[in-house]
Amino acid sequence: MGTVHARSLDPLPAAGPDFGSVVGDDAELVEMEPETRQEVLENKDVVVQYVHFDGLGRTKDDFVMYEIGEVFKAKNLIDVMRKSHEAREKLLRLGIFRQVEVLIDTCEGDDALPNGIDVTFEVTELRRVTGSYNTMVGNNEGSMVLGIKLPNLCGRAEKMTFQFSYGTKETSYGLSFFKPQPGNFERNFSVNFYKVTGQFPWSSLRETDRGISTEISFPIWKTSHTLKWEGVWRELGCLSRTASFSIREQSGHSLKSSLSHAMVIDTRNSSILPRKGALLKINQELAGYTGGDVSFLKEDFELQLNKKMIWDSVLSASLWSGMLVPIGEKPSSIADRFYLGGPTSVRGFSMYSIGPQSEGDYLGGEAYWAGGLHLYTPLPFRPGQGGFGDLFRTHFFLNAGNLCNLNYGEGPKAHLRKLAECIRWSYGAGIVLRLGNIARLELNYCIPMGVQSGDRICDGVQFGAGIRFL
Repeated sequence: MGTVHARSLDPLPAAGPDFGSVVGDDAELVEMEPETRQEVLENKDVVVQYVHFDGLGRTKDDFVMYEIGEVFKAKNLIDVMRKSHEAREKLLRLGIFRQVEVLIDTCEGDDALPNGIDVTFEVTELRRVTGSYNTMVGNNEGSMVLGIKLPNLCGRAEKMTFQFSYGTKETSYGLSFFKPQPGNFERNFSVNFYKVTGQFPWSSLRETDRGISTEISFPIWKTSHTLKWEGVWRELGCLSRTASFSIREQSGHSLKSSLSHAMVIDTRNSSILPRKGALLKINQELAGYTGGDVSFLKEDFELQLNKKMIWDSVLSASLWSGMLVPIGEKPSSIADRFYLGGPTSVRGFSMYSIGPQSEGDYLGGEAYWAGGLHLYTPLPFRPGQGGFGDLFRTHFFLNAGNLCNLNYGEGPKAHLRKLAECIRWSYGAGIVLRLGNIARLELNYCIPMGVQSGDRICDGVQFGAGIRFL
């Protein structure tokens, strides 16, 4: 049990807006004269005298004070209620409390002001060690995830996590430590140790990564930024005896050390199936200048625009693009290149089956672009409206894109000309199911067009599952 007491230092304002009365379970227990209670509740100005915390154990008092500081600035009862609710949301976001309740009451005691307010946060802390078992949906991949977490490790929302994941194409385990800045949860620091083994049947490739990474995340105005350093020992091998010579040539060990920066602007109302808002992601990665035997500069971005239309329909447009420039005479690695095609990008094509290939193995490319235009509408006749039926949407789409290698001595015009050649595109319709804010499922009938020699197509029904869709 811990208690935080703090007195507001702000002077009372001269005037304030009217507010209504608040009736709560505890408010009925306060024995006050009816005239006194009415005077307090009808007063235009209030002051938050005390904020109490009931239920604190290992959480430090100074840490939670950062999250509830705005409550003391409230000038009327409505403002107290609003700021207390915002403080409750901040406390829950920390991931250290199982439950947070807010009680607002008039002050009692000899030093109580006639318009003084007491705010009490009743919290239930998470246990010192928690375990989890769940399934996770990736881009056309499912996995089982086992995790052990040590939340609030040192009393200021630090978190240690061990996670093991076993999937259809990837197996991984890792240990991570997360530390937020007090009073600014978006500004945080993390360290990760991991091992990931993945299978890529479209390239007859197996990859094992063992690495360490450190990240610093912080907001600037309406953008969020992440700076990352990663050092990884990569082992590439053939997945089958029939792997092409190009894949065998790429097999072996390499050491990559890279610095990267990511900027995100996200105004969407949902990350899975948004109805409005926009998303912009820009990533840069520079490898080789902090060690290792892999050197390149990699740039890519993602843009998505969503607009709500008539009849509860949504028009969505998206654009992806990226470029990889090797530094030095050594060619780029197949593990660093871009891949395109499949139910989560250019639909109507098999998974990552667009672009350069050798003996049926797809090698990826150093430059790509992909665009999509989508129309989401309610199901015909609106079955299950207001309930389960709202999780489904009818989907009409038009996708296009291209992936290739560039000769960087030819100049920008030659690059654009090559990216505009041999464009693959497709169109079709289907059904989308939203799985909360976790993932979404698509079942589409696709008609691929612009098919080039070596491409693998999926003409007809195609199923997709994931969190990131073109």
